[in-house]
Amino acid sequence: MPASDLPRPVPRPRDRRSGKAGRRALRAAVAGAACAAFSAAGVAVAAGPALAAKKAAKKVPLIVYSAQGYDQAVVHAFQAATGIPTQLDTNSTGPLLAQIQASKNNPHWGLLWVDGQTGFAALDDQHMLVRGFEPKVKWNSLGKKVIPKDKSFVPTGITFMTPILYTSKKVTKPPSSWSTLLSAKWKGKVGMNTPSQSGPTYPFIAGMMTHLGGVTKGKQYFEKLKANGLVVNPTNGTTLHALTSGQISVALVQSSAAAGAAHTDPTLKLEYVNPVIMIPGNIGIDAKATKTEIAEAKRFVDFVFSKLGQAVMKTGTPTGDSLFYPVLQNDPPRPGLPSLSSVKVLHTDPYKWGPKENAINTWFVNTITK
Repeated sequence: MPASDLPRPVPRPRDRRSGKAGRRALRAAVAGAACAAFSAAGVAVAAGPALAAKKAAKKVPLIVYSAQGYDQAVVHAFQAATGIPTQLDTNSTGPLLAQIQASKNNPHWGLLWVDGQTGFAALDDQHMLVRGFEPKVKWNSLGKKVIPKDKSFVPTGITFMTPILYTSKKVTKPPSSWSTLLSAKWKGKVGMNTPSQSGPTYPFIAGMMTHLGGVTKGKQYFEKLKANGLVVNPTNGTTLHALTSGQISVALVQSSAAAGAAHTDPTLKLEYVNPVIMIPGNIGIDAKATKTEIAEAKRFVDFVFSKLGQAVMKTGTPTGDSLFYPVLQNDPPRPGLPSLSSVKVLHTDPYKWGPKENAINTWFVNTITK
């Protein structure tokens, strides 16, 4: 979700203009982002198209399912650099996972690239992911925390749920803890998304349950939030609109969305309170794909971690999903993201919380959203 938590189940917003003009604008924007990243990474682009076309005829298309805002730019750059024909199916996380499950006996995807790990854990439990693959990179402390033991999926970047995003027009002293949100001062002034549509919201709920001591205590916390006037919206767009329009004063949304909103509107501010819940972006490879497509998918992962790939990720959506924290050593995030030096970071076990997702989401919708 834009930011990596994006509206669900509707597709990630792109250029909404219709017809040839809209398609030309979209292709120009993607090509521009990719070329800018090539330039930033010190890579020449002049010989790309002809060479790529020549190589493409000999290769199996790689099918990429993705919910990342920079996916168009990365796919464009990968195809230009390798000559591997690459088809992108971009959508929100929920619909992509549903597509994979619906076609599990006859898969139509090569790799999946979305935020959150519970979906990947569920696919791994069904033996649907290639295991034992890890790119030859040097992970930083964030990356090391989120690598699954069987190496069935690969973390590509970290965002968090959730910073305190507030409007300085109304708030001079933001909440300093999660318990603060239960006070009368914030009655009717806090908004968040529902996990039935917003993918990163369930990991936040699971993280809060972990932090507070279990499912029961976590449910009690959200029930108290509701009693204090919690406003629940479908997705980032409606929650952020409620914040900027003055309906609420604090929004609980994914860190990339919050940072992007604050970048666009200087009256919005964000800060982290302890703990923040890790929302890793990940790539998993279809275990039922052909050997050729699996090899191409592994090359795609290697490309993502190359100097060029990282540059494209950081420039593809500079006020959205590009506002992630890298998982590689000596690889800084985009400027302006808050430091994590004084923040307690919590990672929830996707294999523990994944099986609970449907039940907890159903409870949240029936008890908190309604």
